[in-house]
Amino acid sequence: MFVFILTVLLTVLVGLVITVPLTGALVRLRANYNPKGLQLDDEGNVEPHTGPVVTSFFGMLARVKRIERWPGLFKGLMPTLIETMVLTFFAVVALSDDIRYRRSKTNPPASGVVELLFYCVFLIIVSLPATIITYRSITTPYKLPWLSPLYSLRVLLTPTERRRPWVLYLTPGLFLAQLHHAIFTILILGSLRNWLIPKNPDLKVGYEINSVKFAVYLIIASLSTAILCPLEVVITKLAIQRNHAAAEYNSVEQEVEGDDVSPEEYVEYSGSEEDVIGLRHEKDPYLGLIDCTKKVAQEEGWTALYRAWWFTWLAGISGAFA
Repeated sequence: MFVFILTVLLTVLVGLVITVPLTGALVRLRANYNPKGLQLDDEGNVEPHTGPVVTSFFGMLARVKRIERWPGLFKGLMPTLIETMVLTFFAVVALSDDIRYRRSKTNPPASGVVELLFYCVFLIIVSLPATIITYRSITTPYKLPWLSPLYSLRVLLTPTERRRPWVLYLTPGLFLAQLHHAIFTILILGSLRNWLIPKNPDLKVGYEINSVKFAVYLIIASLSTAILCPLEVVITKLAIQRNHAAAEYNSVEQEVEGDDVSPEEYVEYSGSEEDVIGLRHEKDPYLGLIDCTKKVAQEEGWTALYRAWWFTWLAGISGAFA
């Protein structure tokens, strides 16, 4: 048992070292506000957008390395590590009686539609705060100490969110967006996979997969990118939108106003005078799932909803081989 747990720990750590920089670049790329037209200031005067224009995944990865150096590539490591370890050990301990055939932490139990729907809701309730904290850790311009979680939370969360943590679940449109994503991936794609590519629970020798059904699933999973990628972009933008007590002041920037912390910025650390990404004006927040989708398409172009679409595509088709 001890050897198994140690193996899981090492596997998780090695995986995070590889995936955290990639996830960080992906989140920044999708969170970056890059309007295609001119903007109006508070007095109605036209002002051009002066934020960074980054349209490629590897371009964002290189930009992070140039501006924030190696520490910037691993922003979000600690919340990702904590979430991964909790979900992994939950899967190891709770989802199977036989330790040799543990179910993956991302695989739902084999149940009916109602049970799967409740599973989706439960998964979101558990993961939504972690998603918010992780995405904000990645996009914040401030340095966050790895071993001071309370200090980091004071930087990432507004006083309102710290006093009333349940406000995180009321972030406009975020719960609904994650619910749609979970229902589509777990309930729809998961059911199709079990039907078209049934598992071999007995691990029988000579077990074969129907090549036609396998190809059909790959096609469906590929086409699903058209739905899942915009949802993931919207989830990213909504997750970094902070909640304040006043409805008209809903910050999407990682600012700490009215608090007694003065965090150091990465630009001070690296000597650069530019931020990695630009964010939408904090006094004009997204009001929900549909509102966010429309504003992204109108202000940044519909292609902004498909940033790094191939990432979503790879994740989709990889499910056929799991």
